[in-house]
Amino acid sequence: MAGMSEPIDTRALPPVITCYLAAHQARDLDPALACYTEDAVAVDEGHTYRGRREIRDWLARAASEYTYTIELVSAQRTDDEHYVAVHHLEGDFPGGVADLRFQFTLRDGHIAALVIEP
Repeated sequence: MAGMSEPIDTRALPPVITCYLAAHQARDLDPALACYTEDAVAVDEGHTYRGRREIRDWLARAASEYTYTIELVSAQRTDDEHYVAVHHLEGDFPGGVADLRFQFTLRDGHIAALVIEP
C-alpha cells in the first residue's frame, strides 16, 4: 500500500470491515462472504484465493483447522480504501501466539482485497 498509515480507533473502521471481522471471528461464512466483492482476492499464509467460491473454501478450512482466540488490538487508515486491522491470536496453531495484520482494500463499500500477514 502506498502512503503512510495513521493509527485510528478500532471503532472507526468502516462498517464493512467491522461486520466482516465479527463474522470471521464467529466463523459465520455467509455474512463474511457478503462483505466481499464478487472478484475479491484474499491472501493468507502465502496462498491467494480469488473470487467468493475460493474465499469461502479458505474460510471454511481456516475455521476448522485450529482453535484460537482473536482480539482486535489496533487499526490504521491509509486512505478511504485502505485499512489495517491488527489482531492478536492465541491458540493451538504452530507457535501458539501471533499478531496478524489484516490489510483491507475496499471498493464500492465491499472488500476487494484482504492480505493477512505477520
